[in-house]
Amino acid sequence: MIHGGDTVGYEIKYGRQAIDFSANISPLGLPEGVKKAIINSLKNADKYPDPLSRKLREKLSIYFGIDEKYILCGNGAADLIFALVFALKPKKALLTAPTFAEYEEALNAVGADIEKYILKKENNFLIDESFIDSINEETDIVFICQPNNPTGQLTDKVILNNIIEKCHNLGVFLVIDECFVDFLDNENEVTVIDKIQEYKNIFILKAFTKLYAMAGIRLGYGFCTDLKLIENINKCRQPWSVSYLAQEAGIAALNEKEYVKNLKELIKNERVFLKEELKALGIEVFGSNGNFIFFYCSEENFDEKLREKGIMIRDCSNYTGLSKGYYRIAVKTHGENEIIINAVKEILNK
Repeated sequence: MIHGGDTVGYEIKYGRQAIDFSANISPLGLPEGVKKAIINSLKNADKYPDPLSRKLREKLSIYFGIDEKYILCGNGAADLIFALVFALKPKKALLTAPTFAEYEEALNAVGADIEKYILKKENNFLIDESFIDSINEETDIVFICQPNNPTGQLTDKVILNNIIEKCHNLGVFLVIDECFVDFLDNENEVTVIDKIQEYKNIFILKAFTKLYAMAGIRLGYGFCTDLKLIENINKCRQPWSVSYLAQEAGIAALNEKEYVKNLKELIKNERVFLKEELKALGIEVFGSNGNFIFFYCSEENFDEKLREKGIMIRDCSNYTGLSKGYYRIAVKTHGENEIIINAVKEILNK
């Protein structure tokens, strides 16, 4: 699976840097407090990091009000996805399509049989009640991305609660990926972190990657109250998977409340700007509730034409359930967003 964010590949091909709209990362860059924490942590870079990320887990525990024994930290969210799947070794899994590629990659690594629930354009790529019918006694694990990547669509809370209940009743393990929930205006209404106290079969996945622009640092975390599973996950992982620098960066990031406030305000306003501008150009926009915009454009070689103009976007045609013409762009600063809109106007002659 080819992901967004391959800036190195772009530089090799074009000999210059691009404005990267292909990866959904905070456009504000690393918070200053995180930068300082990383620099200060270098003096201890010659030592092995805490394999249990105890100080970081303690900070996360205070931040979310969840006992630290229920918190896992990893080398990005993908590390935890693979470790979780290796620990559970599910035989049959249920995924939506399209959705984040790492779920399928991890499941393929353990030879799981994967059933895909195709999200349809005529239903605006939404999960509806029929998804619940796809969960049965043979299902071992279900992945839900909330909001979904790449569509940005949110699963209705009533439907999500019904999914949680059915998985509980059938003994199905449920992974809810909330990596993009932090960008929502109503995140407290959307998150189901509180459900882990009631249901041991739920794993809530989150990351520092997008919100704090820490993609190169690699730091993810998750919540689960099944302590035996957490023990098994740790047995499936390489030791010292979270570097000392990453742990210190995460601790510092959780203090960056003003940064998060400013970022969420920017994303809120610029998301509206991009959606309205694209729609005005005759482009079909779907969902897009997070910090990215998902759309369809029939212009031939649209992404390549933007690359020639120094702009990278995410071609979504290699997602299951999507064809050529579906794209995803990150929400960036107003100046950068104006650049891509003007480039699109040039390409479409509008």
